[in-house]
Amino acid sequence: MQTLLQYVLYYTVRDYEDPIEVNAQLDRIGHSIGVRCVDEFLSKADVAGLGLATQCQTLKDTAEVVAKIGFKMFLGIQAEVGAFSQDQRSFSIYLQDNPLSAFVELPAGDEQSGNEDLRKLKYSNLYCGVIRGALEMVNLKVECSIVRDTLKGDEVNEIRVELKEILADGAGDDYKEE
Repeated sequence: MQTLLQYVLYYTVRDYEDPIEVNAQLDRIGHSIGVRCVDEFLSKADVAGLGLATQCQTLKDTAEVVAKIGFKMFLGIQAEVGAFSQDQRSFSIYLQDNPLSAFVELPAGDEQSGNEDLRKLKYSNLYCGVIRGALEMVNLKVECSIVRDTLKGDEVNEIRVELKEILADGAGDDYKEE
């Protein structure tokens, strides 16, 4: 899975010249992945007897499951959760190891070489899309952003997740009797 994601990153950066557009494309690709991962995640968790229905009663519980089980299941990496807001509607996910940036080095930004804009690339934006797509499938509309990135000299990768809305469960509305 990690190698596939690295190829996605490579070709996305190659195909789009504007780093802002690359970031948006990575988020869209991640969203599509997240939407599709939920079924597999839930079925694997059910088979493993994790009882997610009882574990995910609050956003804090859900954040723990996404970080500690989801990232481990799909990427084989450890993630930690912290920095919950006082209203418990936002939190951070911390990644010590980031397979997406394992073989990546951002060029030094300078105006003469035209590389200044490349410092705006957010390789980990793919994760933001995955988280957004997966949580959307369980009726949680969130916004995600990369706060810290080891590619830019930070000690850790930090993804900030903010709950915007709990979506109404529309499952089955088409099949209700009138």
